[in-house]
Amino acid sequence: MTLRPTLALLLALVLPIAHAQAPAVHGDEEHAASKLPLKATPTQADAAQLSARFLTRFHYDAKPLDDAMSAKIYKAYFDMLDGEKVFFTQQDMARFEPLKTKFDDAIWNKDLSGPFSVFNLYVQHAIERMTYARGLLKKGFDLTKDESYAYDRKKADWPADQAALDDLWRKRTKNDWLRLKLAGKSDEDIRKTLDKRYAGYIERVRQLDGEDAFQTFMNAYAETTDPHTDYLGPRAAQNFDIAMKLSLEGIGAVLQARDEYTQIREIVPGGPADKSGKIHVGDRIVAIGQGTDGPMTDVIGWRLDDVVDKIRGKKDTTVRLEILPADAGLDGKHELVTMVRKKVSIEEQAAKKKVIEIKDGDVSRKIGIIDLPTFYSDFGARREGDKNFKSATRDVAKLLAELKAEGVQGVVMDLRNNGGGSLAEANELTGLFIDTGPVVQVRDARGQVEVQGDDQPGMAWSGPMAVLVNRGSASASEIFSAAIQDYGRGLIVGEPTFGKGTVQNLVDLDRFAQGDSEKPQYGELKMTIAEFFRINGGSTQLKGVTPDILFPKNGDEKDFGESTYDNALPWTQIQPAPYTKVADLSAYLPQLKAKHDERVAKSPGWQLMLDELAQYKKMREQTTISLNLAARQAERKRQDAIQADFRARHKAIDGTDGSLSVDEPTLDDGLNANERSLKSELKQEKEAKNAKDPELQETAHILFDAIGLIRANPKLAAEVLPYGGKFSTTAAVMPPEKPAGQPR
Repeated sequence: MTLRPTLALLLALVLPIAHAQAPAVHGDEEHAASKLPLKATPTQADAAQLSARFLTRFHYDAKPLDDAMSAKIYKAYFDMLDGEKVFFTQQDMARFEPLKTKFDDAIWNKDLSGPFSVFNLYVQHAIERMTYARGLLKKGFDLTKDESYAYDRKKADWPADQAALDDLWRKRTKNDWLRLKLAGKSDEDIRKTLDKRYAGYIERVRQLDGEDAFQTFMNAYAETTDPHTDYLGPRAAQNFDIAMKLSLEGIGAVLQARDEYTQIREIVPGGPADKSGKIHVGDRIVAIGQGTDGPMTDVIGWRLDDVVDKIRGKKDTTVRLEILPADAGLDGKHELVTMVRKKVSIEEQAAKKKVIEIKDGDVSRKIGIIDLPTFYSDFGARREGDKNFKSATRDVAKLLAELKAEGVQGVVMDLRNNGGGSLAEANELTGLFIDTGPVVQVRDARGQVEVQGDDQPGMAWSGPMAVLVNRGSASASEIFSAAIQDYGRGLIVGEPTFGKGTVQNLVDLDRFAQGDSEKPQYGELKMTIAEFFRINGGSTQLKGVTPDILFPKNGDEKDFGESTYDNALPWTQIQPAPYTKVADLSAYLPQLKAKHDERVAKSPGWQLMLDELAQYKKMREQTTISLNLAARQAERKRQDAIQADFRARHKAIDGTDGSLSVDEPTLDDGLNANERSLKSELKQEKEAKNAKDPELQETAHILFDAIGLIRANPKLAAEVLPYGGKFSTTAAVMPPEKPAGQPR
């Protein structure tokens, strides 16, 4: 069978794109607070109209930009700006009501004054609210009063008037105070902490500018067409490109904003910062200079993305950083570090491997694990013929060769929280595990269906395999998992997946704009242009991929997944592609499920996970909280006991204090993430990484059982294993293997 070539630029992505992105370019003098009112530029007006032309003509489910669409954009815009309904009142909404059917005219007529007026009032109200909250701190709160605060306001009404808004913010601020009080802080410390927090928020809001307003409004339009269409401003487009190719040109340091400083959070091994020996985690960047003798620009108080822009630059150019060392006080001696920018690989998001040894009685088997966070690909390097272009498939092929050399008997592809990436990579990665055949079907807006698949005989891994997925496995992850399941090539284990069945393409708007500027101005559209289907004819849209062996759900499916979007495309199906199932695993599923159930019933780690999930779900179901100190103290005592039990059980199982993330501390200390010390933050992240992963361990056990069942019944092996039951952990497999790491 001859398959049509892969579409090189088709992307299937579910990468988060931040709304209210930063501007494309800032002069050295423009980092300070933006001046209201913000106004749209002619370039932004042109970009909006150009985007509309594409979305109304070339989108997979193109809809006219008219009054009906305007009303949807209007709702999405206010949801993005004030989804919790804590800044605008019903009086504000009445004032803006005439705009509900005017946003289409604003785009077509290139007059964005309406949406910008909304954004300006948002900035004004946000500053007013935080200023009001700071004022409340002076007199404190009556903590004996019996009242509650409804903190989940997504479905709430807008506050009726200023008085209702003031009361809402009194309760919000009181809750912040109570959280710190419960953590043992004195009233004076609480005042200082919250005043600094609110002042910092005011400063960040004041730094919002016209590009933020435009980015937010355009995303409201783009995402109204479908959940996965986005507008990317020039800076967002650059970050998107970095995420896909896992490399950038810079110094190799991960930065974060903390107080007024930009702080070094992580140093990339082998990068210029690492090789300098003079940059350390916790160092604060005070000033930046370009070249060997360019002027130093003070960056204290700058937006993080503006600082990043100044540090990034073309390969082999020089940048100078004035550093306040981590262990020095605010008046400590500054150090000047000069570095030459280089291409830096972001290995944290690249494929990784490890080996888990599973024992059952006298039998021991090595199971190889490949963790793939995203389906990445450096499209530019690939087009230019770079033989070493970055590719998820190439990296996984190399890891498979290494795992075989280590003697593993089965392989688990861990795609949990893999939100997608390149459609081409999903297709080619599947080809590492099948001989030849179709992988995915793609239907465009004209209804034409293209079958994409693997033409090259051989496999990089022909032995037993499993794919571990969860609700965060989306798009390209679902293409891979569905193909493995349809062929019967391996077991799918975990939670039902996200349910994204659409394909996006990047449209560089600068290519279609008039003008000769070499600097990116108009941004890009990540636009839905097609829908993909399984080779069995079904779609992953809305339904996702249902695992062969299910793990417990965490409850996020009510708020997370394709089915939670009002404007998601419906599920549909087409004719199956011509393919031959290579194996039938259904005969073994009852036995594997029985062994799984028996094992997890006795597993302390699995039971701890179930208890933590139950507690997590219970907490998520709460939408209000008491503002009475005595009631909160009683509740805190109950929560402390539960968390103490969890910590003790974790300690007994894996020697850690728990596997919760930094954003979800084991105990509520009342602080925001950037208010904790960097040292404690990094320590907790390390604890989370070192904690045992019960889902991964159990998946390896399931694959261990599958191998045992197959080998114990050789008569059925030919019906269960691909290619007549011939599998091996050596290089001598049939059919011949695909060369590891070679472009295919």
